[in-house]
Formats: sequence, C-alpha cells, structure tokens
Amino acid sequence: MRMSRHGISLILAYTLIATAARAACPLPGEVPMTIVTLYFGESIPGKPPLTPSQWADFTARTITPAFPDGFTVTDGAGQWLDPATGAIVRENSKVLTVAAGPSLNLAAKIASVTAAYDKAFDQQSVGITTTDSCGAF
Repeated sequence: MRMSRHGISLILAYTLIATAARAACPLPGEVPMTIVTLYFGESIPGKPPLTPSQWADFTARTITPAFPDGFTVTDGAGQWLDPATGAIVRENSKVLTVAAGPSLNLAAKIASVTAAYDKAFDQQSVGITTTDSCGAF
C-alpha cells in the first residue's frame, strides 16, 4: 500500500505530539523521572528473618551509596508464588522507592543493589517495578 505525503505528514505530526505529551510534565518545576520500586523479602532460608540492624547495615553500605540523592523505605506484607514448589509464600518485606532523573547508570545501580541483597541474604530474587513519571524535589 502506498501512502500519500499527507498521510505520512499526519502520522509524523501525531507521533511528535504524542512524544511531546509524554515528555511534558503537568506541573511547573517538574522533570521527567523514573520511579523504581524494589521489593526485598525479609525471610532468609535456614535463618531467622532479616533484623532491623541487618537492614540498617545493608541500607548504609549498599543503598545509600547507590542513591545518595534519597529514597523511601516502607514496610510491606508480601505474597508470591514460589515457581519451584507452586506454594504461596507470605513474608514481610522492605519496599524501596527511588525517584531518579535521567541517568545512564540507573540500571547498573539497581542491578548492583539487587545482586548485593540476593548474595547477602540468600534470596531467589528482588522484585522490581518501574514507572515513567514527573517529579520535583
């Protein structure tokens, strides 16, 4: 199918408008950001659950250096399906939220934090979600 110049122009205009709409933040002073949420299970195989001092140490040694501009941690009560056993697992968790501006190394920082937690506390994984957003601090 052959498209007319008018049709191509309309598609190009729509694409530019859609891109600009996504890039524009609705409130003055906001900039595009990525909101990253990480879910750290507190159960440690063969050991008691994560202690407040273990979490404080992990935060100081690993999370703070990765995200010196700031982050938020909340307590959670999680549930997940263990793919190996098919069992529903319920455990307390730490939920870390980071609002990050454009960064070439955001993925590397997240990978470093999750790998360190997996290794330190014998975890299968750390849950991660991301959302494009706008923010100002």
